[in-house]
Amino acid sequence: MPIDIDKLSEGELIDLNNRIVERLRFLHQMRAHKIMLNFSIGDRVAFEDQQGQTIEGTLTRYNKRSVTVIGHDGRHWNVSPGFLRKTHDPAVAAHRAI
Repeated sequence: MPIDIDKLSEGELIDLNNRIVERLRFLHQMRAHKIMLNFSIGDRVAFEDQQGQTIEGTLTRYNKRSVTVIGHDGRHWNVSPGFLRKTHDPAVAAHRAI
């Protein structure tokens, strides 16, 4: 159903814009939530920071659109789950093998 935006008033265009932005935010949040389901609190994860360095840490919290990761150095990172990948800690793997 095409919308002829040329016939909309300024108020109607603003309302339409707000509704579109809200819908896009909802879709993004749903995608992030779906990806979050692949991870559990306590998982060892890694991601690349803005400088391209690999940060490894433990997933400690789910947020609305991100997760909190505590790095080996104790720093807290809020990361979009799409940037995460699971890692395997050799100490944890050895403990599970016992």
